[in-house]
Order: sequence, then structure tokens, then C-alpha cells
Amino acid sequence: MFSWVWFTYDRQLPGFSAQTGASTVLFGDRVKLSCLLHVLQLGFLCRHVSAICQGFRVWWRKEEGSEYAVYLTHDLSMLRLIETFSECAPQLTLMIYVMLTTNQARTVQFVSIAASTTSIAWMVVDYHRSLRSFVPDKVKQPWGSSLIYFLWNLLLIAPRVAALALFASVLPACIAAHFLMLWFVFVLWAWQQRTDFMDSDSGEWLYRATVGVIWYFSWFNVAEGRTWDRSLIYHSFSITDTGILLVTWWCYRDPVQTESYALSLIITLPLTYLLGLLFKALYYCCFHPKLWRPLVRDPRLAEDLPDALVSFRRFSTQDTAVSSQLLNKRMACHATHFYSQQGVVGNSDGTNGAKSPHL
Repeated sequence: MFSWVWFTYDRQLPGFSAQTGASTVLFGDRVKLSCLLHVLQLGFLCRHVSAICQGFRVWWRKEEGSEYAVYLTHDLSMLRLIETFSECAPQLTLMIYVMLTTNQARTVQFVSIAASTTSIAWMVVDYHRSLRSFVPDKVKQPWGSSLIYFLWNLLLIAPRVAALALFASVLPACIAAHFLMLWFVFVLWAWQQRTDFMDSDSGEWLYRATVGVIWYFSWFNVAEGRTWDRSLIYHSFSITDTGILLVTWWCYRDPVQTESYALSLIITLPLTYLLGLLFKALYYCCFHPKLWRPLVRDPRLAEDLPDALVSFRRFSTQDTAVSSQLLNKRMACHATHFYSQQGVVGNSDGTNGAKSPHL
């Protein structure tokens, strides 16, 4: 659905096909074919093929269009993140649930669970690295930043998924009600934050509904403003909810069947989550770029353009004039939210106001 909506948005941009060569890459003007492929769940795959084909044209045939190749990769990064939390995370929860209810655990199951959890955390890192291309001082990012970011997400997501699976193993009929209740609250919270990611009201509600699914498993910043307060509220709520899930499981579990691992889990999972919060604090203290708005270029960085800004422009479907540059608005919007600081004003002379760091 996101892929199709973005495709329709991009087709409305003045001169988009002429600027990017999209008419020869991503479905072109064959709207019916594009719609059919998306209905058959092939739109995401076609985007990957289009990105590869466009990159091949630029690299092998020396054709123009590198801007559009980068544009496609940024969209793919966001789509993979959505897929991770709407498909992979629920599947991982189901996998652990089955292992708990059958009381059978083979080595291959442990390996599969570890690989799936690592994959989810790494996909968040991949999305983070894509956002970094919108930051002018990206060269200052040490390699350790990605490692800390990966560990932070791994240590926060793993206990959350495990707690959900444990709760479902004792009260399987209640897990759906738990999800729907929290999802509804999260969607309202996203609406209260006045998100502005999509170019239509219906698309924005689709985005808010998806954010609700992501928040069920992990934190995701969606708006500018007092991010520290929102992050604190979310993690406080998540710790409380996870604690309730674990206590419920402990009360309803089979003491004989779970004797071998119950005590270790009830101690390890909360400590793992707290360790993840420590890694998150470490990241923001040592590795997070202290920027307000990455789309405002500092004149002192004339020779250090980020990849995504070399030939990109900020656009919306309401633009009336064609610019010579393309910017992936969707990812740039999230980069602005992630790397924002309240109270920092980017001026044309390169000066900034008072700084107040944000998560």
C-alpha cells in the first residue's frame, strides 16, 4: 500500500519522469500494470528490480540518473523498515510462542530466533544509515556508532518480543486484545503529534496506523518537538507494559514445564531492556549528531554535500514549478525528526541559537 501510494504521489510531481528517467524504470506510464503488480504483492519486488536496473544503467552504460537511483534506495529503506515491524517482528513472536507452547526447542530453532532478532535490529540500523546521508557532517560518524545503534535496538526489541511471546503462551486469547488496545492508543498518540509524512489525509492515517504497529515493538520518532519527553513517556510505558506481561506469565505459567528457564527469563529480560536503554543513552551522548535541521545547509560545508543532497530537492505534490534537483521528501522528513534539536535555529549565515538536545 505504501509503495503504491508513493508511486501515485511521485507521478503527480511536475516533470518528475523527465528529470529522473522514471518513465523507463519504475512502471513508467503503465498505471494499470503498476496497480496489478501491487495487488499481486509484487510492487516491493519491482522497486528492488527498478533500483538495480537504474544503478546498472548509471554504472555500466554511463547514463544519467544517479539521483533517481539514490531516490529509490531511500524509499526502499523505509519500506523495509515497515516490512520489518509489520511482518518480521510478529513472525518472530509467533516462532517463540510455538516453541514455548510445544515445550520443544531444537538448535535450529534457537539459531533461527537469534538470526531473526538480529535481522530486525540490523534493518533498523540500515534505515538509520540511510537517514545519515541527509546529514551534512556525516563524515564525523565513527564506525562504532552503527554498532552502538545496533546493540541498543537489539537489546530493546529482543526482550519486548520475548515478553509478548511469553504472555501469549499462557493467555493466547488475550494477546489480540492487548495488541488492538495498545495499537489504538498509539494511533491516537501519533495523531496527537500531528504527523505530516504523507501528501494526503488518507495516506497520513495509513502512516499513523503503521506507526502504531511499529510502536508496539519499538520506539520510532515521527514528529519534531520535545522528542526527549515523548521518548521518556514511551519507554516508561513500555517498561510498565512489559513488566505486566512478564508478571502475568509468571502467575499463569506451568511451574513444572517452565522450571528450567522461568527464573532466568524473569530476571534476564528486564535487565536486558535496561541495558538497551543504557546503550541508547550512550549513543545520544557520544554519537548522535547535534543538528537541528539537516536540510538547511551550512555555507562552511560547501565541499561536503551528503549523498542524498547532491541532486535532490524538497518537493510536494503541490509544487507548481520544476526544480533542477530532487530530494526524497519522505526520508528527509524523518531525518529532520531524528536529527532535530529543539531551540536550535539554522540561519543563513551559519549561526545557531540556543541548543537543547533531543532523542
